[in-house]
Amino acid sequence: MHHIRIWVFEGVLASGVAGSVDVFATANAMWADLNRGMRLPPLFEWRIESPDGNPVRTASGQVVTVDGAINSRTAADAVIMPGPFVSDTPRFLNRMSALQAMLAALRRQHDRGALIASYCSGSFILAEAGLLDGRAATTHWALAKAFRQRYPKVHLRPAEVMTEQDRILCSGAVTTYLNLALRLVEKLAGANLAMLTGKMLLIDTNRISQAAYATLTLQDQQHHTDQLVKRGQRWMEKNLHRGFHLAELADHLAVSERTLSRRFKQAVGQAPLQYLQILRIEIAKRLLETSGLNVESVSERVGYGDLSTFRRLFRRETGLSPREYQRGFSRRHRAASMQRRTARATPR
Repeated sequence: MHHIRIWVFEGVLASGVAGSVDVFATANAMWADLNRGMRLPPLFEWRIESPDGNPVRTASGQVVTVDGAINSRTAADAVIMPGPFVSDTPRFLNRMSALQAMLAALRRQHDRGALIASYCSGSFILAEAGLLDGRAATTHWALAKAFRQRYPKVHLRPAEVMTEQDRILCSGAVTTYLNLALRLVEKLAGANLAMLTGKMLLIDTNRISQAAYATLTLQDQQHHTDQLVKRGQRWMEKNLHRGFHLAELADHLAVSERTLSRRFKQAVGQAPLQYLQILRIEIAKRLLETSGLNVESVSERVGYGDLSTFRRLFRRETGLSPREYQRGFSRRHRAASMQRRTARATPR
């Protein structure tokens, strides 16, 4: 029997707790079906534990009952650290000081040989415990900037859905808790049982990048106080379809090219041309999602006369081609596909 510990505290996402348990319960059911008639015990056993052994209130207000208090001396094959809902990053980071006992317990469980797994913002807790220093990790794509600033020793890979190194697993934005739990099933009980469990729960195991889902990049890069850079950002947005020359923007802002580049890097962490490329890709994503324009028209709208260049940069930033992105995220495309399927299914 494999022992799983799920450690919870105030503000975690209820879905991650319940969803992880559902994966292990389904794996048990699949295991029983594969061994029908043998009366074997369940393959997975789990406990939900809180720092003080009391129930916790989740981010949605639901109360999660627990099986006891966190105890690092209790045997565990894997410990799951659910992610809390984070709407105020500084406030979340300020809470870390109250989690010192949990951080120490995580380190002890890892030292004892347990797999340590987290999803979404839970990777901050593993990093705070020092478990990710010098190791690969991922987190929610919208929290990547704050993560890098606080934990520079971690090899953050925010585009990846899952990372794994030295018995430490991290997965990306919220619903990847399903992929994470399924990966634990695979590591502890084998690929075949994980495959059957994933099929039964319709878990998409083909997700390898969360880059295509990132939509807050521009908002994050506009949260600064440099008015010169903000004027430059507005000028870029108005002249998106035109070719870009750093000298032209510098003249418009009445500064040198060197000053402009320095101020952009200080404010948004990127040179003007790098920022412009991100701006163009973000606007292109919105057009592909909502406008109904074809890829060629979108490319021209965002200033790429060379379609091959647009496709190459788009794939680099999102992990998908523009057409793949449109098929996956365009509301019009999904509606048209549904209409075609309905028409084919309707008797004539």
